[in-house]
Amino acid sequence: MFSGIVEETGSVRQIERRPGGLTLSIGAKVVLDGLNIGDSVAVNGTCLTAVTFDAEGFAVETTPETLRRTNLGDLVEGARVNLERSLAANGRVGGHFVQGHIDGTAEVAALTPDGEGLVVRFRAPAALMRYIVPKGYVALDGMSLTVVETGADWFTIAFILHTRAVTVVADYAPGRRVNLEVDILGKYVERIMAITGHGRAGER
Repeated sequence: MFSGIVEETGSVRQIERRPGGLTLSIGAKVVLDGLNIGDSVAVNGTCLTAVTFDAEGFAVETTPETLRRTNLGDLVEGARVNLERSLAANGRVGGHFVQGHIDGTAEVAALTPDGEGLVVRFRAPAALMRYIVPKGYVALDGMSLTVVETGADWFTIAFILHTRAVTVVADYAPGRRVNLEVDILGKYVERIMAITGHGRAGER
């Protein structure tokens, strides 16, 4: 479990591609504090297991399912990634409860300056838009964010200067894929309604 508050941006040091997945070696500093083999780290919002680490970074492995669901297969050496350690039971939840289980990817459609802020429009699959509501939560590349507006296949996020300075948002450009995790509460409500006969799973 994570809170969606990025602790630092790491840099992809090496990518080992295999038929069954890939191994990412990521340079980091902050998230190495207290890190042990087997611990969970969110890499662009994807919950992954640290399999090795040294004084300058750590490595994680992915499966084909992870690559199908996320943007991790798009990464190249030198790319920046958002990093967050798993949430401590006695810690503050600065964002919202983020599982690190990516539902799919959204695509950056447009970036519009708004004073000191930046409004970004994302295109997302219709199957996921049912869970995205104005002023609700989403996690994009592991960042806990508040939705501004929504349409049939799009939503907008307003980014403050701080977020743009300390995350991979600074690298966003039209066409870029971002990892999307919708708020789990919406999916539970839908499931409960289906079971109790008040709605059908998959109904819009």
